[in-house]
Amino acid sequence: MEKMIILLLGVVNLSLFVQPGSAQLRQNFYADICPNVESIVRNAVTQKFQQTIITIPATLRLFFHDCFVNGCDASVMVASTANNKAEKDNPDNLSLAGDGFDTVIKAKAAVDAVPQCTNKVSCADILAMAARDVVSLSGGPSYAVELGRLDGLSSTAASVNGRLPQPTFHLNQLTSIFATNGISQTDMIALSAAHTVGFSHCNRFSNRIYDFGGQAGAIDPTLNRTYAAQLQSECPRNVDPSVAIELDPITPRTFDNQYFRNLQLRMGLLTSDQTLAEDGISRPTVNTWAADSAAFSRAFVTAMTNLGRVGVKTRAPLGNIRRDCSVLN
Repeated sequence: MEKMIILLLGVVNLSLFVQPGSAQLRQNFYADICPNVESIVRNAVTQKFQQTIITIPATLRLFFHDCFVNGCDASVMVASTANNKAEKDNPDNLSLAGDGFDTVIKAKAAVDAVPQCTNKVSCADILAMAARDVVSLSGGPSYAVELGRLDGLSSTAASVNGRLPQPTFHLNQLTSIFATNGISQTDMIALSAAHTVGFSHCNRFSNRIYDFGGQAGAIDPTLNRTYAAQLQSECPRNVDPSVAIELDPITPRTFDNQYFRNLQLRMGLLTSDQTLAEDGISRPTVNTWAADSAAFSRAFVTAMTNLGRVGVKTRAPLGNIRRDCSVLN
C-alpha cells in the first residue's frame, strides 16, 4: 500500500497546481525599466561571494525557504516587529545564514543606487537572480531567470509551520510536500542536489550516528560505516550546537553532481538525502545524474525555473515593490 501511495505521488497531475501568476513572469522583464539589473546583481553577488563561501548555500537555501512559504515573494526577508513575528523567526528558519540575507540586501542597494532603477526591482526578483548567480559562481550552470515577481504583503512565523521538508523525511514525504507546491518528484530530486554545497548542524543528523532507532550504540544501516565514524569524530555527543558539517564531504565548495555519487556510496548526510538512493523509485534518477553531469545540470535549471514560479504575485493588490527588503511597505 505504501509503495502504491508513493507511485501515485510520483505521477501526481501537477497541472492541478498551476501557479496563477507564473504566466506573467518572463525573461528580460526589466529590459526597459532597469536594463542592467542582472549585471548589477551579479556584481554585488560576486563581491559577497569573494568575502565568504557561505554566500553560496546561504543564498540558495534562502530562495528555497522563501518560495515554499506563501510563494517566491521575499516574505522570508521581512524582520519581525513588536506586533508581528515574521517567517525568518520560525524555528525552521533560524538556521538560515545571515550571509544569504546580506547578499540580497547588498544587491538591492546596488540596484537602487542607479536612478533609473530605484524602487523598480522587487526583492523577490533580486533573490531569484542571486540564487542563479551563486550556482554559476560555484561551478554550476548559468541560466536565464524569469522575472516580474512582486514582494509579498505579509510575513508570519506561523505560516511556515508544516511547509518545509525536514531532514528526517523519506521519499514519500518529500514527494508529497513538493507536490503541494506544484513541484514534481524529478524536480525535487534535482533541487535536493543543492546539498552539493553548504553545511548542516550536527543535531540535524545525530539520530543517524547515535542510538539509531532507539537502540543503544546503533548507527543508521543506510549510512556508510567509515563516513559514520568520521561524523562521530566531528560531532561527538553533546557537541557545541553551532558546529556544522559539510553536506558534501568530497567537493564541498563546488556545485556539481558529486552529491549523487555520494548517495551511491551511502554518504548522504541527512536521511532526506540518502532516501533518494535507497528507494527504488528515485534510485534510477540518482544513478543517471551521478553518471551524467550535463543531464543533471539541465534538470537543475528546469527545477529552479519551476521553483521560481511557485506562488508568485505579479500584480497589485497582491504585492508591491519593497523599498527595504526587511520592512513591509
